[in-house]
Amino acid sequence: MSRKRKRYTADFKAKVVLTLIEGQTSLNEIASKYELLPKNIQN
Repeated sequence: MSRKRKRYTADFKAKVVLTLIEGQTSLNEIASKYELLPKNIQN
């Protein structure tokens, strides 16, 4: 059984990146908060 890929909106992506740029939380904390892999955020 295949899984469908998640599609993220531009608003969601912007929110994640802005959270990372603020620098108050680490990459791993942001990844767990938004249920993403840290590598996906880096890319």
